[in-house]
Amino acid sequence: MALKQDELIKIVEKILSLDEQMRFAAIIDLKGSIVEGIMKEGKSSLESQKQEELFCKQVADRRKMRELFNDELGKVRFVNVEREKVTQIVVYSKKRTVFVTMEPEITFEKKSDIINNIKKLTSNL
Repeated sequence: MALKQDELIKIVEKILSLDEQMRFAAIIDLKGSIVEGIMKEGKSSLESQKQEELFCKQVADRRKMRELFNDELGKVRFVNVEREKVTQIVVYSKKRTVFVTMEPEITFEKKSDIINNIKKLTSNL
């Protein structure tokens, strides 16, 4: 059963509320289209909308590439990218991908808690 748009919005809002350092959260389909995405109030995007859409397409492409190694290495649980200006985390659920950005320099323990909470919130996607 597919979730309704208002249910997806609630999930994204809950993800953004996990930590004050959160910037952006999106649910992406397997083709790389943003199904629902919200920039946290008071934050501004570091990318243009076109760049963000391209990035999400690349997230979907990378997921497909990583899945080629699932038999040998197991499924990817999450991907963490540390950049100078932003932390990016990608979490895979069955049929969707969750992409979040946070302020840089977050401790690994805090990121681990956020990732585990995202997994719980998105286990039915």
